Amino acid sequence: MKTLAIALTLITLGAHAADQPIGCLIEPDQSADIGTAVTGVIAKVAVERGDIVHAGQVLVTLRDTVERAQIGIARSRAQTEADIRAALANRVLADERLKRARDLHTRKFISAQALDQAEAEHRVAVEKLAQARDFQQISQRELDLAQARLGERVLHSPFDGIVTDRYLSAGERVEDKPVLRVAKLHPLRVEIVLPNTLYGTVTPGMIADIEPDLPGLGVLNAQVTRVDKVMDAASNTFRARLTLPNADHAIPAGVRCQARFVDRHDTTEAAVRPASLTPPAPAAPALKLDTAVPNFQRGTAATPRQRM
Repeated sequence: MKTLAIALTLITLGAHAADQPIGCLIEPDQSADIGTAVTGVIAKVAVERGDIVHAGQVLVTLRDTVERAQIGIARSRAQTEADIRAALANRVLADERLKRARDLHTRKFISAQALDQAEAEHRVAVEKLAQARDFQQISQRELDLAQARLGERVLHSPFDGIVTDRYLSAGERVEDKPVLRVAKLHPLRVEIVLPNTLYGTVTPGMIADIEPDLPGLGVLNAQVTRVDKVMDAASNTFRARLTLPNADHAIPAGVRCQARFVDRHDTTEAAVRPASLTPPAPAAPALKLDTAVPNFQRGTAATPRQRM
């Protein structure tokens, strides 16, 4: 009986601890400093701080006069057919000469040495044609290399997000410094440090009520996506990560918040909508000790009568 009472007490205390608000921080899901692997001078910055950008959108271009000139030269070489046409004509001529030489050698009009010379000239013509085609392939690869170098001078957004910082402007030299910083704000990431008493209680898929420390946002719903498997020995805590939808970018990143975990798991889209858009769930009835363990109470109440 004592064991049952202790178990009920621990369950009640654990549920009460999980229901308490816990400090958290709303962060961007991703953040990237946009830079380049080459050295150059900025020709144009196409965005400003606060602009919404999309994956693949051009953000910055560097001066590319030299690279475009190299592309023109490489393209001219790759598209040149004169060497191949000349080698092909020489090959046709060598084929005809070899054919006549074999015919004449069969009829004993030329010596074996003359036939050997015709065969050697034919082999040389074949190799020259192959060499001309190889040179054209090399020119095509040089064109691809020049285009790749030109591509390095154009900076694209790696994902959908918002420009949060701009470090350089047109005319400045780029070496090892980033030009922009882009943050992904849909979805947002909520980081929480939890005490070890809640380990096993907070699990992936659980829904938490998030109350940002910012007027007008109300209570939002976030879903647990990751729970650390390693405790921090110094503080005896572990970390959890939650995903918070933010399709309209109405919730800013970098805001402190309070999280309250609720005992439900749901992976549907409706479960992670803002709480203001989700119909309120009916309140669960409170757990009463006299109804939860009736046999235990009746047994303890009957003991004095039996002794009398």
